[in-house]
Amino acid sequence: MQARAIVWLVFLLFCTAAVWRLSSRADFQLFGELVYQVQTEQKVIALTFDDGPELEKTEQILQILAAEQVPATFFLVGEALERNPELAKKLLAAGHQLGNHSYSHQRMLFKSPEFIAREIEKTDALLRDVGVTGQILFRPPYGKKLVLLPWYLATHQRVAVTWDVAPENYRQIAKDSQAIVQHCLKEVQPGSIILLHVMYEPRRASMQAVPELIKQLKAQGYRFVTVDELLTMRAPTKPN
Repeated sequence: MQARAIVWLVFLLFCTAAVWRLSSRADFQLFGELVYQVQTEQKVIALTFDDGPELEKTEQILQILAAEQVPATFFLVGEALERNPELAKKLLAAGHQLGNHSYSHQRMLFKSPEFIAREIEKTDALLRDVGVTGQILFRPPYGKKLVLLPWYLATHQRVAVTWDVAPENYRQIAKDSQAIVQHCLKEVQPGSIILLHVMYEPRRASMQAVPELIKQLKAQGYRFVTVDELLTMRAPTKPN
């Protein structure tokens, strides 16, 4: 009996680990529409930033993007947006796209349907208040999604947006601005969605990487677009 219990425990641990890993995959969702890159022949890239808006860092990234004349997509956290609505308005006025990154930035695993709805809809309302119109794209906190979150998104015809280039997922790369640039240059392809975090001081290397990354990608012939623009460039589906 003891051996059987051990086998079951190992099996459950294995299943838990597998489910946790599956919930984190940027290119997989059980149902509903997930976009992590776009298949296109055009050399276009969407540069996306998570979290915030926060004082100082928002102004800094706005200056960088304005100097390079590059639009970006910002997935904002409702709690920060509620504190800093004027910063969100500045992002919009500069031509950037704003998306929903939940209200409290909690992992949306093992949460109730009511919690998930509240996190998304409260942030939607805050985004509307600062002037966002049209569809609001959603990015799961930490990229975590399993059953109830995709179910909510699917039943509300909402698009989940992840990424295919995320240099900060590698600890050693995340500490070095040049390593971030080189990783992105190696991994990008037409239709890529790049994920970066620049709103907090521990991500200083990411902020430092942005100007050089933009310059290098422009030199390779890439053009930067918002995620909304990227979605319009999807190659038409071939008939069966």
